[in-house]
Amino acid sequence: MIERSIKQSIETKQKLLKRKDLLKNIQDVADEIIRSFANDGKVLFCGNGGSAADAQHLAAEFSGRFYYDRPPLYAEALHVNTSYLTAVANDYSYDEVYARLVRAKGRKGDVLVAISTSGNSKNITKAIEAANDIGMITVGLTGESGGHMKTMCNWLLNMPGNDTPRIQEAHILCGHIICEIVESTLFPR
Repeated sequence: MIERSIKQSIETKQKLLKRKDLLKNIQDVADEIIRSFANDGKVLFCGNGGSAADAQHLAAEFSGRFYYDRPPLYAEALHVNTSYLTAVANDYSYDEVYARLVRAKGRKGDVLVAISTSGNSKNITKAIEAANDIGMITVGLTGESGGHMKTMCNWLLNMPGNDTPRIQEAHILCGHIICEIVESTLFPR
């Protein structure tokens, strides 16, 4: 089982490496984030479960540091306020938890990174709709099909595969690549 899981992870990343269109999209997403930060913008992240953990992880890489000390960048995972999350889920619905925060915090030119392995999570797609209405740049991290998010986002990073753990591993790889590009471009050593 251990060797099989490692081999499957490597196979997914090898497929990713062969997708030249996807590699170009990764660079384009990094460029969009650079532009947003350079214009005093922010990056908001949303996801559920493991994708929420990835959202929080990547937001911390921007707002803290990635490879080296440099000024912080405004990046936030939208699920970290549990009082807000439970109140809105209770008073409205769980489908609204991210869309309401996007409308409150997002501005034209900011970036929303929406993470869903299926591409179909209702609270994520509603957040994308809210971000698009504001004029934010929307980035979707999904599995191969892209789900509903495929046609909703300005940029789609749809990982080659249908196995949730392997998709999530590829998401964090792409996120780390983007963090490295952004950090090294905005704060060259």
